[in-house]
Amino acid sequence: MASNGPPPPPAARTDGPPPPAPARRTGRARRPGTGPRHGRADRAALALMLGVPALLVIGLVWLPAAATVLLSFTRWDGIGGLDTIEWIGVQNYTDAFTIYPPFGPALRNNLVWLAFLFTVPTLLGMLLAVLLDRELRGGPVYQSIFYLPVVLSLALIGFVWQLIYSRDQGLLNAFLAVVADAPAVDWFGDPDINLYAVLVAAGWRHTGYIMLLYLAGLKAVDPSLREAAAIDGAGPVRTFTRVVFPALLPINLVVVVVTVIDALRAFDIVWVINRGRNGLELISALVTSNVIGEASRVGFGSALAVVMLVISLVFIVVYVSTMLRGAQR
Repeated sequence: MASNGPPPPPAARTDGPPPPAPARRTGRARRPGTGPRHGRADRAALALMLGVPALLVIGLVWLPAAATVLLSFTRWDGIGGLDTIEWIGVQNYTDAFTIYPPFGPALRNNLVWLAFLFTVPTLLGMLLAVLLDRELRGGPVYQSIFYLPVVLSLALIGFVWQLIYSRDQGLLNAFLAVVADAPAVDWFGDPDINLYAVLVAAGWRHTGYIMLLYLAGLKAVDPSLREAAAIDGAGPVRTFTRVVFPALLPINLVVVVVTVIDALRAFDIVWVINRGRNGLELISALVTSNVIGEASRVGFGSALAVVMLVISLVFIVVYVSTMLRGAQR
């Protein structure tokens, strides 16, 4: 006889894992939008990680830069207290541009230095980066060889190239005498050619640095861009100029800033050779000779340093503004 009661509930499925048990709440619920609370030790560690580098940058960069700007408006020999400082306004800048003969050649040499680094070493470094990006056989070995001069200081490079350019025992003069029976040339002593001889030595170092920057940029380029260009029938040269090079805009900006700074702060190599004289005048060498030289004209040397700072700030501001606009997009 059929029962009139409700049908029995369906049997539980046993062919799968049981549902997970609800998690027990063990603490007070955190309000939405609030992060984890940091203890006193975490805050102290964060303060040290941010505070110590900030203090170093302020103490070693910003304060000396501000002091240099202030001293550029003074006449001071660096001896005595602050009460011996004489404020003369813009007289140092006026003297530098009007009655200081080495300033004109130094500014011209810095511009020649900048133009040379922008053309020969930069283009050569880019070419090397493109070749090494193709994963040639022995690529890491070539990369290490080309990058080796970068780890050397400009002062050491000056000593190395003195052995090459030496008039009596130099490798270059010995080679020219054997090959072309050419007379010995005083590469570093002749003011008509010594700047270009030093530029070759400085470019030897700069090429490896630019190669590394562009090589890192090429590794970060999306491979789909090259594939799309190949599908459209573009060759290697057109792919690089039309697709890859525009994608390297951040690297190009870094190269510009690095090259400008290297051209302005070039000091070690010319100071080692002849203390920045006899055709190798540079603004950085004039700053050093005025601040710590026999004249001890701290105010005048500071004015020359401010001129270097202003020139470099133009390119740095362009770089920072471009990067900020790219980040906002």
